[in-house]
Amino acid sequence: MDAAFRESHAEQTSYFKDKEDSCGPTSLMFSVKEGVGTLTGALEIFKQHGISLSFIESRVSQSKTDCYEFIVSCQNINGHTNNIIHQLKERMGSDVLILSRDKNQKHASTSHGSAFDGVFSAPWFPRRIDELDQFANQILSYGAELDSDHPGFTDDVYRKRRKYFADIAFNYKHGEDIPIVDYTEDEIKTWGTIFTNLVDLYPTHACREFNRVFPLLQEHCSYKPDTIPQLRDISNFLHKTTGFRLRPVAGLLSSRDFLAGLAFRVFHATQYIRHSSKPLYTPEPDVCHELIGHVPLFADPAFAQFSQEIGLASLGAPDEWIEKLATCYWFTVEFGVCRQAGKLKAYGAGLLSSFGELQYCLTDKPQFKTFEPSVTASQKYLVTEYQPIYFVAESFETAKRKLREFCKQIPRPFAVRYNPYTESVEILDSKEKLVRLSAELQADFSVLREVVEKLSLSS
Repeated sequence: MDAAFRESHAEQTSYFKDKEDSCGPTSLMFSVKEGVGTLTGALEIFKQHGISLSFIESRVSQSKTDCYEFIVSCQNINGHTNNIIHQLKERMGSDVLILSRDKNQKHASTSHGSAFDGVFSAPWFPRRIDELDQFANQILSYGAELDSDHPGFTDDVYRKRRKYFADIAFNYKHGEDIPIVDYTEDEIKTWGTIFTNLVDLYPTHACREFNRVFPLLQEHCSYKPDTIPQLRDISNFLHKTTGFRLRPVAGLLSSRDFLAGLAFRVFHATQYIRHSSKPLYTPEPDVCHELIGHVPLFADPAFAQFSQEIGLASLGAPDEWIEKLATCYWFTVEFGVCRQAGKLKAYGAGLLSSFGELQYCLTDKPQFKTFEPSVTASQKYLVTEYQPIYFVAESFETAKRKLREFCKQIPRPFAVRYNPYTESVEILDSKEKLVRLSAELQADFSVLREVVEKLSLSS
Protein backbone atom coordinates (compact mmCIF):
# COMPACT_ATOMS: atom_id res chain seq x y z
CA MET A 1 0.00 0.00 0.00
CA ASP A 2 1.48 3.35 -1.03
CA ALA A 3 1.79 6.54 1.00
CA ALA A 4 -1.04 8.37 -0.74
CA PHE A 5 -3.44 5.54 0.03
CA ARG A 6 -2.51 5.65 3.71
CA GLU A 7 -2.89 9.42 3.75
CA SER A 8 -6.30 9.05 2.13
CA HIS A 9 -7.32 6.69 4.93
CA ALA A 10 -6.19 8.99 7.71
CA GLU A 11 -7.65 12.15 6.25
CA GLN A 12 -10.87 11.12 4.56
CA THR A 13 -11.45 7.40 4.23
CA SER A 14 -14.40 5.34 5.20
CA TYR A 15 -12.23 3.24 7.40
CA PHE A 16 -10.94 5.89 9.72
CA LYS A 17 -12.58 9.27 9.74
CA ASP A 18 -16.19 9.79 10.67
CA LYS A 19 -18.57 12.14 8.90
CA GLU A 20 -20.88 14.73 10.36
CA ASP A 21 -24.38 13.58 9.57
CA SER A 22 -27.11 16.10 10.21
CA CYS A 23 -30.39 14.64 9.07
CA GLY A 24 -30.32 10.86 9.01
CA PRO A 25 -33.00 8.51 10.31
CA THR A 26 -33.76 8.49 14.02
CA SER A 27 -35.03 5.63 16.16
CA LEU A 28 -36.78 6.08 19.49
CA MET A 29 -37.54 3.55 22.20
CA PHE A 30 -40.44 4.59 24.45
CA SER A 31 -42.80 3.03 26.97
CA VAL A 32 -46.58 3.38 27.27
CA LYS A 33 -48.99 2.12 29.89
CA GLU A 34 -51.09 -0.90 29.02
CA GLY A 35 -54.63 0.06 28.04
CA VAL A 36 -57.02 0.61 25.17
CA GLY A 37 -55.88 3.38 22.82
CA THR A 38 -52.55 4.13 24.49
CA LEU A 39 -50.45 3.17 21.46
CA THR A 40 -52.80 5.09 19.22
CA GLY A 41 -52.27 8.13 21.41
CA ALA A 42 -48.51 7.81 21.15
CA LEU A 43 -48.58 7.38 17.39
CA GLU A 44 -50.82 10.43 17.10
CA ILE A 45 -47.95 12.52 18.49
CA PHE A 46 -45.75 11.47 15.57
CA LYS A 47 -48.59 12.10 13.12
CA GLN A 48 -49.14 15.63 14.44
CA HIS A 49 -45.53 16.44 13.58
CA GLY A 50 -45.83 14.93 10.11
CA ILE A 51 -43.38 12.13 10.88
CA SER A 52 -43.48 8.82 9.01
CA LEU A 53 -42.54 5.60 10.79
CA SER A 54 -40.73 2.96 8.73
CA PHE A 55 -40.40 0.41 11.53
CA ILE A 56 -42.12 -0.44 14.80
CA GLU A 57 -41.40 -3.23 17.29
CA SER A 58 -43.16 -3.93 20.58
CA ARG A 59 -42.40 -5.91 23.73
CA VAL A 60 -43.64 -6.26 27.29
CA SER A 61 -41.78 -3.86 29.60
CA GLN A 62 -39.21 -5.53 31.80
CA SER A 63 -39.29 -2.81 34.47
CA LYS A 64 -43.01 -2.08 34.82
CA THR A 65 -45.74 -4.66 35.01
CA ASP A 66 -48.37 -2.46 33.34
CA CYS A 67 -46.34 -1.11 30.39
CA TYR A 68 -45.22 -1.97 26.90
CA GLU A 69 -42.11 -0.67 25.18
CA PHE A 70 -41.88 0.27 21.50
CA ILE A 71 -39.01 0.92 19.11
CA VAL A 72 -39.86 3.10 16.10
CA SER A 73 -37.74 4.33 13.20
CA CYS A 74 -38.51 7.85 11.95
CA GLN A 75 -37.40 8.86 8.45
CA ASN A 76 -38.17 12.59 8.52
CA ILE A 77 -37.96 13.78 12.12
CA ASN A 78 -36.53 17.14 10.95
CA GLY A 79 -35.58 18.64 14.31
CA HIS A 80 -38.80 17.67 16.13
CA THR A 81 -37.10 15.21 18.48
CA ASN A 82 -37.32 17.33 21.63
CA ASN A 83 -40.99 18.17 21.06
CA ILE A 84 -41.87 14.52 20.53
CA ILE A 85 -39.97 13.41 23.63
CA HIS A 86 -41.64 16.13 25.71
CA GLN A 87 -45.12 15.15 24.54
CA LEU A 88 -44.49 11.42 25.00
CA LYS A 89 -43.42 12.11 28.58
CA GLU A 90 -46.13 14.63 29.42
CA ARG A 91 -49.10 13.03 27.64
CA MET A 92 -48.17 9.36 27.80
CA GLY A 93 -45.85 9.14 30.84
CA SER A 94 -43.23 7.56 28.61
CA ASP A 95 -39.56 6.87 29.15
CA VAL A 96 -37.56 7.56 25.99
CA LEU A 97 -34.25 6.31 24.60
CA ILE A 98 -32.96 8.06 21.48
CA LEU A 99 -30.97 6.47 18.68
CA SER A 100 -30.03 9.18 16.17
CA ARG A 101 -27.72 9.81 13.22
CA ASP A 102 -27.64 13.52 14.10
CA LYS A 103 -24.63 14.01 16.37
CA ASN A 104 -25.50 17.65 17.08
CA GLN A 105 -29.05 16.89 18.13
CA LYS A 106 -29.82 17.75 21.76
CA HIS A 107 -32.11 15.34 23.57
CA ALA A 108 -34.54 15.83 26.38
CA SER A 109 -33.93 13.77 29.51
CA THR A 110 -36.18 11.19 31.12
CA SER A 111 -37.02 11.18 34.80
CA HIS A 112 -38.88 7.89 34.97
CA GLY A 113 -37.29 4.58 36.00
CA SER A 114 -37.15 1.92 33.30
CA ALA A 115 -34.94 -0.61 31.62
CA PHE A 116 -33.12 2.40 30.21
CA ASP A 117 -32.90 4.71 33.21
CA GLY A 118 -31.46 8.20 32.94
CA VAL A 119 -30.44 10.22 29.91
CA PHE A 120 -28.98 8.25 27.06
CA SER A 121 -28.62 9.02 23.39
CA ALA A 122 -26.92 6.70 20.93
CA PRO A 123 -26.18 7.28 17.24
CA TRP A 124 -28.63 5.60 14.91
CA PHE A 125 -27.54 2.27 13.48
CA PRO A 126 -29.13 -0.14 11.00
CA ARG A 127 -31.24 -2.93 12.45
CA ARG A 128 -31.86 -4.80 9.18
CA ILE A 129 -29.46 -5.52 6.37
CA ASP A 130 -31.58 -3.62 3.84
CA GLU A 131 -31.13 -0.47 5.95
CA LEU A 132 -27.56 -0.30 4.66
CA ASP A 133 -29.22 1.30 1.62
CA GLN A 134 -29.82 4.39 3.75
CA PHE A 135 -26.15 5.38 3.95
CA ALA A 136 -24.33 3.40 1.26
CA ASN A 137 -24.19 6.46 -1.00
CA GLN A 138 -23.12 8.94 1.68
CA ILE A 139 -19.50 8.90 0.54
CA LEU A 140 -16.91 11.33 1.82
CA SER A 141 -14.89 11.83 -1.36
CA TYR A 142 -13.87 10.52 -4.76
CA GLY A 143 -16.59 8.49 -6.43
CA ALA A 144 -17.07 10.13 -9.82
CA GLU A 145 -15.15 13.24 -8.72
CA LEU A 146 -11.35 13.33 -8.49
CA ASP A 147 -9.00 15.63 -6.62
CA SER A 148 -6.57 17.70 -8.69
CA ASP A 149 -3.60 15.60 -7.54
CA HIS A 150 -5.21 12.32 -8.56
CA PRO A 151 -3.28 10.56 -11.38
CA GLY A 152 -6.46 10.39 -13.47
CA PHE A 153 -7.60 13.99 -12.92
CA THR A 154 -6.77 15.17 -16.46
CA ASP A 155 -7.73 11.89 -18.18
CA ASP A 156 -11.24 12.31 -19.60
CA VAL A 157 -11.56 8.62 -20.46
CA TYR A 158 -10.62 7.58 -16.94
CA ARG A 159 -13.01 10.12 -15.42
CA LYS A 160 -15.88 8.73 -17.54
CA ARG A 161 -15.06 5.25 -16.33
CA ARG A 162 -15.11 6.44 -12.73
CA LYS A 163 -18.56 7.91 -13.31
CA TYR A 164 -19.66 4.58 -14.80
CA PHE A 165 -18.56 2.72 -11.67
CA ALA A 166 -20.08 5.36 -9.37
CA ASP A 167 -23.44 5.06 -11.15
CA ILE A 168 -23.46 1.31 -10.58
CA ALA A 169 -22.93 1.80 -6.86
CA PHE A 170 -25.42 4.67 -6.52
CA ASN A 171 -28.18 2.65 -8.19
CA TYR A 172 -27.54 -0.58 -6.33
CA LYS A 173 -29.99 -1.76 -3.66
CA HIS A 174 -29.71 -4.66 -1.27
CA GLY A 175 -31.00 -7.91 -2.73
CA GLU A 176 -30.19 -7.05 -6.32
CA ASP A 177 -27.58 -8.85 -8.39
CA ILE A 178 -24.36 -6.85 -8.56
CA PRO A 179 -24.01 -5.70 -12.18
CA ILE A 180 -21.34 -7.39 -14.29
CA VAL A 181 -18.59 -4.97 -15.33
CA ASP A 182 -16.94 -5.11 -18.74
CA TYR A 183 -13.42 -4.00 -17.84
CA THR A 184 -11.29 -2.41 -20.54
CA GLU A 185 -8.02 -3.79 -21.87
CA ASP A 186 -6.16 -0.97 -20.12
CA GLU A 187 -7.81 -1.77 -16.78
CA ILE A 188 -7.07 -5.49 -17.10
CA LYS A 189 -3.43 -4.72 -17.89
CA THR A 190 -3.18 -2.61 -14.72
CA TRP A 191 -4.71 -5.44 -12.68
CA GLY A 192 -2.29 -7.93 -14.23
CA THR A 193 0.74 -5.85 -13.27
CA ILE A 194 -0.33 -5.74 -9.62
CA PHE A 195 -1.45 -9.38 -9.52
CA THR A 196 1.79 -10.68 -11.02
CA ASN A 197 3.98 -8.65 -8.66
CA LEU A 198 2.17 -9.96 -5.58
CA VAL A 199 1.41 -13.64 -6.10
CA ASP A 200 5.03 -14.77 -5.89
CA LEU A 201 5.34 -13.23 -2.41
CA TYR A 202 2.31 -14.91 -0.85
CA PRO A 203 3.79 -18.37 -0.11
CA THR A 204 6.51 -16.83 2.07
CA HIS A 205 4.89 -13.61 3.32
CA ALA A 206 1.13 -14.22 3.74
CA CYS A 207 -0.54 -16.06 6.61
CA ARG A 208 -1.61 -19.68 6.12
CA GLU A 209 -5.32 -18.77 6.05
CA PHE A 210 -4.73 -16.43 3.12
CA ASN A 211 -2.70 -19.05 1.27
CA ARG A 212 -5.40 -21.65 1.88
CA VAL A 213 -8.15 -19.51 0.34
CA PHE A 214 -6.29 -17.82 -2.52
CA PRO A 215 -6.16 -20.96 -4.71
CA LEU A 216 -9.91 -21.39 -4.20
CA LEU A 217 -10.48 -17.89 -5.53
CA GLN A 218 -8.29 -18.69 -8.51
CA GLU A 219 -10.38 -21.78 -9.17
CA HIS A 220 -13.88 -20.43 -8.54
CA CYS A 221 -13.70 -16.65 -9.05
CA SER A 222 -11.29 -16.15 -11.97
CA TYR A 223 -8.41 -14.75 -9.95
CA LYS A 224 -5.76 -14.57 -12.68
CA PRO A 225 -3.55 -11.94 -14.34
CA ASP A 226 -5.67 -11.48 -17.46
CA THR A 227 -9.09 -11.20 -15.77
CA ILE A 228 -10.47 -8.81 -13.16
CA PRO A 229 -12.85 -10.88 -11.01
CA GLN A 230 -16.48 -9.79 -10.77
CA LEU A 231 -17.91 -8.63 -7.44
CA ARG A 232 -21.03 -10.71 -8.07
CA ASP A 233 -19.09 -13.98 -8.38
CA ILE A 234 -16.92 -13.24 -5.35
CA SER A 235 -19.88 -12.16 -3.23
CA ASN A 236 -21.70 -15.41 -4.04
CA PHE A 237 -18.57 -17.41 -3.18
CA LEU A 238 -18.10 -15.63 0.15
CA HIS A 239 -21.76 -15.97 1.08
CA LYS A 240 -21.54 -19.75 0.64
CA THR A 241 -18.38 -20.01 2.72
CA THR A 242 -18.73 -17.61 5.67
CA GLY A 243 -21.92 -15.61 5.07
CA PHE A 244 -19.99 -12.50 4.01
CA ARG A 245 -21.00 -10.62 0.89
CA LEU A 246 -19.77 -7.66 -1.09
CA ARG A 247 -21.68 -4.49 -1.86
CA PRO A 248 -20.53 -1.97 -4.50
CA VAL A 249 -19.69 1.49 -3.17
CA ALA A 250 -18.81 4.63 -5.11
CA GLY A 251 -16.15 5.93 -2.74
CA LEU A 252 -15.19 6.38 0.88
CA LEU A 253 -17.75 5.93 3.65
CA SER A 254 -17.46 7.24 7.18
CA SER A 255 -15.90 4.93 9.76
CA ARG A 256 -19.24 4.50 11.49
CA ASP A 257 -21.08 3.51 8.33
CA PHE A 258 -18.31 1.27 7.03
CA LEU A 259 -18.03 -0.62 10.33
CA ALA A 260 -21.82 -0.96 10.52
CA GLY A 261 -21.72 -2.89 7.27
CA LEU A 262 -19.30 -5.41 8.79
CA ALA A 263 -21.85 -6.08 11.56
CA PHE A 264 -24.06 -7.64 8.85
CA ARG A 265 -21.09 -9.38 7.21
CA VAL A 266 -21.25 -6.90 4.36
CA PHE A 267 -18.05 -5.42 2.96
CA HIS A 268 -18.46 -2.23 0.92
CA ALA A 269 -16.12 -2.67 -2.04
CA THR A 270 -15.11 -0.40 -4.87
CA GLN A 271 -15.16 -1.63 -8.48
CA TYR A 272 -13.00 1.02 -10.11
CA ILE A 273 -9.27 0.52 -10.63
CA ARG A 274 -6.32 2.86 -10.14
CA HIS A 275 -4.99 4.89 -13.08
CA SER A 276 -2.81 2.90 -15.48
CA SER A 277 -0.01 5.50 -15.39
CA LYS A 278 0.84 4.40 -11.84
CA PRO A 279 -0.17 0.74 -11.41
CA LEU A 280 1.66 0.40 -8.08
CA TYR A 281 0.17 3.63 -6.69
CA THR A 282 -3.35 4.52 -5.63
CA PRO A 283 -4.68 7.55 -3.70
CA GLU A 284 -7.73 5.57 -2.53
CA PRO A 285 -8.92 1.96 -2.13
CA ASP A 286 -9.59 0.36 -5.51
CA VAL A 287 -10.70 -3.03 -6.81
CA CYS A 288 -7.14 -4.39 -6.52
CA HIS A 289 -6.94 -3.53 -2.81
CA GLU A 290 -10.43 -4.87 -2.12
CA LEU A 291 -10.24 -8.15 -4.06
CA ILE A 292 -6.60 -9.08 -3.58
CA GLY A 293 -6.09 -7.67 -0.08
CA HIS A 294 -9.43 -8.07 1.69
CA VAL A 295 -11.50 -10.78 0.05
CA PRO A 296 -9.41 -13.92 0.68
CA LEU A 297 -9.60 -13.70 4.46
CA PHE A 298 -13.33 -12.98 4.47
CA ALA A 299 -13.57 -16.63 3.36
CA ASP A 300 -11.86 -17.74 6.57
CA PRO A 301 -14.42 -18.39 9.37
CA ALA A 302 -12.26 -17.09 12.24
CA PHE A 303 -11.26 -13.90 10.43
CA ALA A 304 -14.83 -13.32 9.22
CA GLN A 305 -16.03 -13.56 12.82
CA PHE A 306 -13.29 -11.19 14.01
CA SER A 307 -14.30 -8.61 11.36
CA GLN A 308 -17.96 -8.88 12.30
CA GLU A 309 -17.11 -8.45 15.99
CA ILE A 310 -15.58 -5.03 15.22
CA GLY A 311 -18.70 -4.09 13.27
CA LEU A 312 -21.12 -5.18 16.00
CA ALA A 313 -19.10 -3.32 18.63
CA SER A 314 -19.49 -0.10 16.62
CA LEU A 315 -23.30 -0.11 16.59
CA GLY A 316 -24.56 2.68 18.81
CA ALA A 317 -21.05 3.40 20.13
CA PRO A 318 -20.01 6.99 20.97
CA ASP A 319 -17.78 8.84 18.52
CA GLU A 320 -14.64 8.37 20.64
CA TRP A 321 -15.18 4.61 20.55
CA ILE A 322 -15.67 4.64 16.79
CA GLU A 323 -12.20 6.19 16.58
CA LYS A 324 -10.77 3.49 18.85
CA LEU A 325 -12.40 0.70 16.86
CA ALA A 326 -11.27 2.25 13.57
CA THR A 327 -7.69 2.37 14.87
CA CYS A 328 -7.91 -1.29 15.90
CA TYR A 329 -9.25 -2.00 12.42
CA TRP A 330 -6.27 -0.17 10.91
CA PHE A 331 -3.73 -2.24 12.83
CA THR A 332 -5.50 -5.57 12.22
CA VAL A 333 -7.70 -5.88 9.14
CA GLU A 334 -5.61 -3.35 7.20
CA PHE A 335 -2.07 -3.71 8.58
CA GLY A 336 -2.20 -6.78 10.76
CA VAL A 337 0.68 -9.19 11.32
CA CYS A 338 0.40 -12.58 13.02
CA ARG A 339 2.83 -15.20 14.30
CA GLN A 340 2.61 -18.69 12.81
CA ALA A 341 5.08 -21.51 13.47
CA GLY A 342 7.37 -18.98 15.12
CA LYS A 343 7.48 -16.69 12.07
CA LEU A 344 5.76 -13.39 11.32
CA LYS A 345 3.20 -13.43 8.51
CA ALA A 346 1.02 -10.68 7.04
CA TYR A 347 -2.76 -10.80 7.17
CA GLY A 348 -3.71 -7.12 6.76
CA ALA A 349 -5.20 -6.13 3.40
CA GLY A 350 -3.01 -3.04 3.16
CA LEU A 351 0.04 -5.28 3.33
CA LEU A 352 -1.24 -8.08 1.10
CA SER A 353 -2.10 -5.62 -1.69
CA SER A 354 1.18 -3.67 -1.52
CA PHE A 355 4.23 -5.17 -3.21
CA GLY A 356 6.62 -2.89 -1.33
CA GLU A 357 5.18 -2.94 2.17
CA LEU A 358 4.51 -6.68 2.09
CA GLN A 359 8.27 -7.19 1.86
CA TYR A 360 9.14 -4.43 4.34
CA CYS A 361 6.72 -5.50 7.09
CA LEU A 362 8.53 -8.79 7.76
CA THR A 363 12.04 -7.30 8.02
CA ASP A 364 13.79 -6.05 11.16
CA LYS A 365 13.14 -2.42 10.23
CA PRO A 366 9.70 -1.88 11.87
CA GLN A 367 8.87 -2.38 15.55
CA PHE A 368 6.52 -5.19 16.57
CA LYS A 369 4.16 -5.12 19.54
CA THR A 370 1.66 -7.66 20.84
CA PHE A 371 -1.91 -6.85 19.83
CA GLU A 372 -3.68 -5.49 22.91
CA PRO A 373 -6.78 -3.49 21.92
CA SER A 374 -6.48 -1.05 24.83
CA VAL A 375 -2.96 -0.15 23.66
CA THR A 376 -3.54 -0.48 19.93
CA ALA A 377 -6.62 1.79 20.00
CA SER A 378 -4.50 4.70 21.23
CA GLN A 379 -1.52 4.17 18.93
CA LYS A 380 -0.76 7.04 16.57
CA TYR A 381 0.40 6.06 13.12
CA LEU A 382 2.17 7.65 10.20
CA VAL A 383 0.23 7.98 6.97
CA THR A 384 2.88 9.09 4.48
CA GLU A 385 5.22 6.09 4.68
CA TYR A 386 5.37 2.45 5.67
CA GLN A 387 4.17 1.70 9.18
CA PRO A 388 6.94 2.00 11.82
CA ILE A 389 4.91 -0.21 14.21
CA TYR A 390 2.90 -3.37 13.62
CA PHE A 391 0.76 -5.20 16.15
CA VAL A 392 1.15 -8.97 16.21
CA ALA A 393 -1.78 -11.31 16.85
CA GLU A 394 -1.10 -14.87 18.02
CA SER A 395 -4.25 -16.02 16.21
CA PHE A 396 -7.54 -14.61 14.95
CA GLU A 397 -9.33 -16.36 17.80
CA THR A 398 -7.04 -14.73 20.36
CA ALA A 399 -7.47 -11.33 18.74
CA LYS A 400 -11.25 -11.77 18.74
CA ARG A 401 -11.29 -12.69 22.43
CA LYS A 402 -9.17 -9.68 23.34
CA LEU A 403 -11.33 -7.37 21.25
CA ARG A 404 -14.49 -8.71 22.84
CA GLU A 405 -13.16 -8.00 26.35
CA PHE A 406 -12.05 -4.53 25.31
CA CYS A 407 -15.46 -3.69 23.84
CA LYS A 408 -17.22 -4.47 27.11
CA GLN A 409 -16.14 -0.98 28.13
CA ILE A 410 -18.25 0.71 25.43
CA PRO A 411 -20.84 2.86 27.27
CA ARG A 412 -24.16 1.76 25.82
CA PRO A 413 -27.11 0.37 27.86
CA PHE A 414 -27.60 -2.65 25.62
CA ALA A 415 -25.76 -5.39 23.80
CA VAL A 416 -26.31 -6.42 20.19
CA ARG A 417 -26.44 -9.76 18.42
CA TYR A 418 -26.64 -10.56 14.74
CA ASN A 419 -29.40 -12.97 13.74
CA PRO A 420 -28.28 -14.70 10.51
CA TYR A 421 -31.73 -16.14 9.87
CA THR A 422 -33.45 -12.75 9.67
CA GLU A 423 -30.29 -10.83 8.68
CA SER A 424 -31.01 -8.33 11.41
CA VAL A 425 -29.38 -6.98 14.56
CA GLU A 426 -31.16 -7.71 17.81
CA ILE A 427 -30.89 -5.28 20.70
CA LEU A 428 -30.43 -7.26 23.91
CA ASP A 429 -31.67 -5.08 26.73
CA SER A 430 -34.37 -7.03 28.54
CA LYS A 431 -34.84 -10.24 30.50
CA GLU A 432 -37.32 -11.47 27.91
CA LYS A 433 -34.69 -11.32 25.17
CA LEU A 434 -32.07 -12.95 27.36
CA VAL A 435 -34.44 -15.86 28.07
CA ARG A 436 -35.07 -16.29 24.34
CA LEU A 437 -31.33 -16.15 23.60
CA SER A 438 -30.65 -18.69 26.34
CA ALA A 439 -33.18 -21.08 24.80
CA GLU A 440 -31.50 -20.78 21.40
CA LEU A 441 -28.08 -21.42 22.91
CA GLN A 442 -29.42 -24.44 24.80
CA ALA A 443 -30.44 -25.96 21.48
CA ASP A 444 -26.91 -25.47 20.16
CA PHE A 445 -25.40 -26.96 23.31
CA SER A 446 -27.69 -29.98 22.94
CA VAL A 447 -26.24 -30.61 19.49
CA LEU A 448 -22.74 -30.17 20.90
CA ARG A 449 -23.38 -32.68 23.70
CA GLU A 450 -24.81 -35.17 21.22
CA VAL A 451 -21.71 -34.94 19.04
CA VAL A 452 -19.38 -35.33 22.05
CA GLU A 453 -21.29 -38.39 23.22
CA LYS A 454 -21.17 -40.02 19.78
CA LEU A 455 -17.46 -39.30 19.41
CA SER A 456 -16.82 -40.77 22.87
CA LEU A 457 -18.68 -43.98 21.99
CA SER A 458 -16.81 -44.39 18.72
CA SER A 459 -13.35 -43.92 20.27
